Amino acid sequence: METFPKIISVDDHTVEPPNVWQDRLPSKYQDIGPRIVRAPLKEMTFVGGKFAPLMGGPGDAGPVADWWVYEDLHRPLTRLDTAVGYDRDEVRLEAITYEQMRPGSFSVKDRLADMDVNHVQSALCFPTFPRFCGQTFTEAKDRELGLLGVRAYNDWMVEEWCGPEAGGRLIPLTLVPLWDAELAAAEVRRNAARGVRAVCFSEIPPHLGLPSIHGDEWDPFLRACDETGTVIAMHIGSSSRMPSTSADAPPAVGSTITFANCCFSMVDWLMSGKFDRFPGLKIMYAEGQIGWIPYILERADVVWEENRGWGGVAEKVLRPPSELFADHVYGCFFDDAFGLKNIDAIGVPNVLYETDYPHSDSTWPRSREVGEEQMGHLAPDLVERIVRGNAISLLGLTPDGLWAGA
Repeated sequence: METFPKIISVDDHTVEPPNVWQDRLPSKYQDIGPRIVRAPLKEMTFVGGKFAPLMGGPGDAGPVADWWVYEDLHRPLTRLDTAVGYDRDEVRLEAITYEQMRPGSFSVKDRLADMDVNHVQSALCFPTFPRFCGQTFTEAKDRELGLLGVRAYNDWMVEEWCGPEAGGRLIPLTLVPLWDAELAAAEVRRNAARGVRAVCFSEIPPHLGLPSIHGDEWDPFLRACDETGTVIAMHIGSSSRMPSTSADAPPAVGSTITFANCCFSMVDWLMSGKFDRFPGLKIMYAEGQIGWIPYILERADVVWEENRGWGGVAEKVLRPPSELFADHVYGCFFDDAFGLKNIDAIGVPNVLYETDYPHSDSTWPRSREVGEEQMGHLAPDLVERIVRGNAISLLGLTPDGLWAGA
């Protein structure tokens, strides 16, 4: 491909600097709010989709790591948080310090430099310590502190990570307090007023002990997203339950089927009736890939056509699911040759590109080369839409692909 468009990645990640919450929480919360503590790692496992680290104390043996400590939570930084730059076979489940990670993981200046290396113009970044939709704060005991934690993260995201130093190249993605739909709606509107057009949400809320999208509990939040043009972004793992088959399955099993929760979630939304009630609503699935989508749409249409009478959707799903998908749903991929070979069955307008920096699956620093290899059969105007044009439209960016703020 003679010229490949500058990439707008809709799924990268930021590792939050140590000061995000310490600089923003009231003094009374300094000792229990999120903070970094350097301590040894006693042991850490990741089996059956469950991550279990154990923090040591003074005098304990074990590799030294930087830990996020928040209420009773102890969560180390890990090599899986920031694996780019390492040979794939060198990436292990190990705890690390900030000095042991690539600076672009947490430094705006260094992130921009790594984006330049990777032919990336702009990037939307999901959180690390709060987890992919803010589960860390949802699970906390102190709701007042949790709400302050969500707002502090959003202020840092908008004012610093996506602030003047980024020059519009970093696109804000904010959190909401998932435990209260009215508070969530207020936070969507607060951030929309300063130009934010994307918010994190859980792919399967009941896995977090929250209501499903089939009831009306989420309506205040959905209404706020609809009215402000805020895209609901759902990342794999945002239900705190990665797909797996058994308690002793190795991580490779879950890594192979990471798309599964996106698949379940998309069917949930298509059969929920929410898109008819909130016609401006848009949702996107980060890191879910796209190759699985055509069959699911085919099957959903058959079920809607043949079984909607007894299937509980006749009165609320008023159009075929495939039509709802075309108007409301976006699939995101970074390495999916099969999906691109079947792009006509998905729809070019519904596909977005990503690089997953700095995770172990990331195509950095070869995202351009991967895109050229997998999109070589497509016309240049279609490549342009997939790589950047669709993201510009969906996220309300400038014609040049930059975030302009409020």
